Amino acid sequence: MRKLRITELNRITPEEFKAARKLPLVVILDDIRSLHNIGSVFRTSDAFCIERIYLCGITAVPPHPEIHKTALGAEFTVDWKYVKNTVDVIEELKQEGYMVYSVEQAEGSVMLHELVLERDKKYAVVMGNEVKGVKQGVIDHSHGCVEIPQYGTKHSLNVSVAAGIVIWEIFNKLRFL
Repeated sequence: MRKLRITELNRITPEEFKAARKLPLVVILDDIRSLHNIGSVFRTSDAFCIERIYLCGITAVPPHPEIHKTALGAEFTVDWKYVKNTVDVIEELKQEGYMVYSVEQAEGSVMLHELVLERDKKYAVVMGNEVKGVKQGVIDHSHGCVEIPQYGTKHSLNVSVAAGIVIWEIFNKLRFL
């Protein structure tokens, strides 16, 4: 087995990425403090060709060197928009036909692996603050909550790790529909 060289990875250009068919998924980052977490979500979103990222509340926006450090240019390929109020974004997306799920441990949440997706629907996921999670007011406007099952002593994941798990799971579910 031989590690591939970067020239062998058949990467698409930023222009090809912009024109590529996107996964019908929007990621909403609500009050994310860490610039590295923001950049990491951009990079993961690029890897799985999501539609767009909404940056809300105190979440910083590109261009910023600390976002770029982890995004590695994905902040230029993935479409994004800043909207101060997360609920405004959710209501707009719902009017556009998106099913909106907050990623949070909540009463009645659906375990991520049990989430059923439909081919003709579009989806959005809300990722909340690193300490406080998704605000109750945001949950109240979502269609529901999705929870990542956890089995250890810590029932908390870094927000960029959680976003990566959720994006990967949704990618796998929609890719095979």
